[in-house]
Amino acid sequence: MHTHNKHENTPIIVTQNLGKSVPTSAGELHILASVDLIINRGESLAIVGESGSGKTTLLSLLAGLDTPSSGSVTIDGRDITLMNEDGRAALRNALVGFVFQSFQLLPGLTALENVMLPLELSGDDRAESAARDLLERVGLAKRLTHTPKQLSGGEQQRVALARAFVTQPAILFADEPTGNLDSKTGAHIIDLLFELNQEKHTTLVLVTHDASLAARCQRMIRLDAGSVV
Repeated sequence: MHTHNKHENTPIIVTQNLGKSVPTSAGELHILASVDLIINRGESLAIVGESGSGKTTLLSLLAGLDTPSSGSVTIDGRDITLMNEDGRAALRNALVGFVFQSFQLLPGLTALENVMLPLELSGDDRAESAARDLLERVGLAKRLTHTPKQLSGGEQQRVALARAFVTQPAILFADEPTGNLDSKTGAHIIDLLFELNQEKHTTLVLVTHDASLAARCQRMIRLDAGSVV
């Protein structure tokens, strides 16, 4: 049996004729229309476009957080549009990490506990050492016991990055990861994102308004009114 080298150009995400519509009083509103996309392993892709162009919807469909009205999404050779919610959740847990604009850290947990959580949920007993390593890697070794409200925005986003990478996901989805940060802090987060991405050979899919972030990706697609232009 031929096993693919992780660095070969093998697709990890493929969409065919992907569409999303929602019913409104004025008829069907097409948020996304027939998007065909191939994303290779280890690739970094920026999704750009005006507000309301469908970027976040596309990200949600690619990650299996939302279901399409038409077409299919295949992740790592499996068609997630044929799966139920449990199947998609299991696939996400196995393959996917997330970083959001709003950090989405749990306020009652320390930085260390926030990063350990995804591994603890999957019953991994290496949770604490893996979380410590990554927090050290993002420069937060001295902040392990701080809760989110004791951390700056940039520190919270670094915790969120560590949490996203701790499961060693095959794919990392980031929605405006620098959106709430000043440009200097944002630039630092971008550097970390690409460093970790290269180290772990993660596939990176980013929704961003940030031109400097988009420019660092290997490829960029622009959405306009739900279509790739």
